[in-house]
Amino acid sequence: METVLVTGGRGASGRWVVDRLAGDYEVVVVDYEHPSLDADPAPRVSFRAADLADRGEALDVVHAVDPDAVVHWAAIPVAGTHPDGRVFETNVHAAKNVLDAAGRAGARIVQASSDGAYGFFFAEPTPLPDALPIAEDHPLRPEDPYGLSKVTAEAIAGAVARREGVPAVSIRPSWIQYPGDYPCRSDGYVGDLDAGAGNFWSYVDARDVADLVAAALAETAGSDPAAAPGTHEAVNCVAADNALGRPLLDLLRQSYGAVPDDCAVAEGDDRTAYGIAKAERLFGWKPSRSWREAAGEDVPEPTLLEG
Repeated sequence: METVLVTGGRGASGRWVVDRLAGDYEVVVVDYEHPSLDADPAPRVSFRAADLADRGEALDVVHAVDPDAVVHWAAIPVAGTHPDGRVFETNVHAAKNVLDAAGRAGARIVQASSDGAYGFFFAEPTPLPDALPIAEDHPLRPEDPYGLSKVTAEAIAGAVARREGVPAVSIRPSWIQYPGDYPCRSDGYVGDLDAGAGNFWSYVDARDVADLVAAALAETAGSDPAAAPGTHEAVNCVAADNALGRPLLDLLRQSYGAVPDDCAVAEGDDRTAYGIAKAERLFGWKPSRSWREAAGEDVPEPTLLEG
């Protein structure tokens, strides 16, 4: 059985990724803190602690595990919670250290990027996209430290893939929601059009994110990989519909007063603003959850521990 090292695997979305992968791989979770020596990990899960922004610690832990693949999910996850410099430097240093180590180990790479890389959400004012749907080749124009750190991490992944001859995939989720806990369906969000305008009312279920991570790992492991050795692919990861369940073009006209001239979205379609065809083409992935069912689901959160 292959070994996958997952950084940030104890985080809010990372634990769903680990839970999904633990059925197919031996998963080593690396976070800043260890859950404790008395913790009883779930089957095929183990824990290590490391400061991944410290180059020596990152290189040491990846070398010690010698994984077949690395899923780099650790990051300060949003702007505004920490000083700008800390957000950028922590995320970039961790990505540089972990991905360099993964490349040296010959490990396949999947990492968390973000729709924040496009630069819409934190821009003032939020610009309309150049085209709809927003495909992965849309220009990346972040103004905030978080989005800029993700653009840099993607560039690092590309450099490592080329230099070391490993495949690398950067996944760009939109606002991640959890079964039974969908802030994008709260009264305050649904009742305020501006609340979701910065990312065009997009969202994604954590289980769909985990499924895409698994699909990217599985496909790159084959004899004819979708992400070929030496290449880097970025893919959007969003739900098929928007969080308000209303026609996307109507929402844009009401919020922005216009739609992009280059628009392939049909009138009346309540779809997401982001294109998801590339992930399906490369990895056979389609989002299977919608707020219509998942917002009220009662699904236990993975603990990654026994009992």
